[in-house]
Amino acid sequence: MPSNVALPVPPPAIPVAGFKDIYDTAAVEKALQELPPSANEALRALYEKMLRLGGQRFAVKPSGLPEMQALHEELPNFGEVLEHIRRQLALCVDSADDIELQPVLLLGGPGIGKTHFARRVSQLLATGFGFVPMSSLTAGWVLSGASSQWKNAKPGKVFETFLNGEYANPVMVVDEIDKASAEGQYDPLGALYELLESQTAMRFVDEFAEVPIDASGAVWFATANDAARIPEPLLNRMHVYEIAAPDAEGAARIALSLYREIREAHDWGRRFPERPSASVIEKLALLTPREMRRAVQAAFGNAKLAGRDELSPEDVDLPRGGRKSRIGF
Repeated sequence: MPSNVALPVPPPAIPVAGFKDIYDTAAVEKALQELPPSANEALRALYEKMLRLGGQRFAVKPSGLPEMQALHEELPNFGEVLEHIRRQLALCVDSADDIELQPVLLLGGPGIGKTHFARRVSQLLATGFGFVPMSSLTAGWVLSGASSQWKNAKPGKVFETFLNGEYANPVMVVDEIDKASAEGQYDPLGALYELLESQTAMRFVDEFAEVPIDASGAVWFATANDAARIPEPLLNRMHVYEIAAPDAEGAARIALSLYREIREAHDWGRRFPERPSASVIEKLALLTPREMRRAVQAAFGNAKLAGRDELSPEDVDLPRGGRKSRIGF
């Protein structure tokens, strides 16, 4: 499909500034024609897919400042980051510019909701989402792809997110960036030096695809527990926000938000009240946000097995070993 063929119009609720070419289909066509007969068949199939999908993607921008009060209430310990996002969005509201947010590092203890926050921002911006968990990955090609000369090579996560998504400015999350292993031959974070700078990201070349894409529209979030394990040049490319565990009041608001989110996401949820009792909220608030989500889901099941359509404190399972004191309390 040629790059000037319009994509399907998204739902009216999604604000759209226009379209953006993230790669040149003429360059892809040329690369396909120049492939030798012995070329990697997966690379040939990739070029064909790129031509079929076309190079245009939706370029999203808010027509006005989005309502963020609900996020402030849902994630009270992320207030400083939300204000940073609000300031940046204000700059493009009454202009022709697409969404532009500088890279952010969310620094804090495990389980306090950093990855969940990034997902919620993606929903707020009405754009795509790409997720790269670094703790379980060691190869440098995870972000930037591996040469097609290698057996079982494929594109990296960044290229795949732009190719398979509908948006030119997806939210990209590099999760647990401080746990990336550099023990092997390749630096798993090497591609970020290029991707976090808009000028170089405009012609990002995935090692497998070998055709440049414009990745400058990506909204980058990284999460980490320990900034000391992140190379200084990468830290300098990001706004660093230290996220504390929520206080008791904030933890209660998060617990209520998670209860409502899970309840509203399921048909069976309508059998339960819109708000649990204060004693249930109080018990859930003893947990980290990550633990809360699991506990709420399990509590619904426990209540149902007990023949009740309302949660009771005994439905909330605390971690083994008794009540844990949460980080920051």
